[in-house]
Amino acid sequence: MGINKNAEYPMSDFKKILVSEEEIKGIICRIANQINENYAGKKLLVCGILKGAFIFTSDLIRQIKIPLEITFIKASSYGRSSVSAGDVKVIEFSDLEAYNNFDILVVDDILDSGNTLNYLKKYLKDRGFANIDFCTLLDKPERREKEIYVKYIGKQIENEFVVGYGLDYNEKYRNIPFVAALDEKIYTI
Repeated sequence: MGINKNAEYPMSDFKKILVSEEEIKGIICRIANQINENYAGKKLLVCGILKGAFIFTSDLIRQIKIPLEITFIKASSYGRSSVSAGDVKVIEFSDLEAYNNFDILVVDDILDSGNTLNYLKKYLKDRGFANIDFCTLLDKPERREKEIYVKYIGKQIENEFVVGYGLDYNEKYRNIPFVAALDEKIYTI
């Protein structure tokens, strides 16, 4: 598999590809089929977490065949670091209380420490949501600090710093179509 022709990142920036473009497509189809079945007849609000999950959220909702509404929230515990700081910051982009009679599915790029999703679970409960589920493209169980139940997980990966398919390092690499382990030389300079 070649690198995205529109991106000018050399393959030497990556230790290895962990999730190929084709594998991502299969993950999305599998999760979308489960969502179609589990939320049929329900009022569904999909809430993508910016910025990392925007591509995954976009591709996922195009495969969901049942009616839904979508919103985004910005929540992060990383800042500009390669390791979660533990302090979660949230910015809302819509009036979430207007949707609290919906089932909400929060879509994130990666489940790492568990801090962000734990924080969001409380945050959304405080705004009146009774039915809150989570979906992540990737899961790094070795990094877990707080346990959280995630209903839809794309793939478990090893404890590597990953980029691509929306995930970044200092806002770079989001536009590559696969997920790769970033070479340490890039983020330890």
